[in-house]
Amino acid sequence: MWLLILLLVVAVGFAVYKLRAPILAKVLGQSRSRIDRHLK
Repeated sequence: MWLLILLLVVAVGFAVYKLRAPILAKVLGQSRSRIDRHLK
């Protein structure tokens, strides 16, 4: 059971990490390319 929860947390964290540019762009109302430049 704990392993399943841990895997779920890791998967969600990975998805948020991969999708942080489009999510931040939507939240902040900025263009995605501008967010990408700031994150790199």
